[in-house]
Amino acid sequence: QVQLVESGGGLVQAGGSLRLSCAASGRTFSMYIVGWFRQAPGKEREFVAAINWSGGGTAYADSVKGRFTISRDVAKNTVYLQMNSLKPEDTAVYYCAVKTSRLGKYDYWGQGTQVTVSA
Repeated sequence: QVQLVESGGGLVQAGGSLRLSCAASGRTFSMYIVGWFRQAPGKEREFVAAINWSGGGTAYADSVKGRFTISRDVAKNTVYLQMNSLKPEDTAVYYCAVKTSRLGKYDYWGQGTQVTVSA
């Protein structure tokens, strides 16, 4: 089991920045990919960014490329999502999740943290 706890959400004006954290505990040695997803009211959950836990390779949704940066601190078992130039359409609950294999689904999910961007 891997436990995930997100933090860092809040209310920010458009153009502002926030940094989300995802702290992992438990069987962290089994983590392969750590991803960030978001879900806005009335919309489906969507992929935001992901990072390979061991190699550090990253991937981003087109909607956040150039504005968001995902990173990790292996010593702290923590993944970060630096969000700059925030837009009202970035408003959502943000979740982190873990895959324990390359081809598998995301096995573990955090409880989410609310990000609200005002116009």
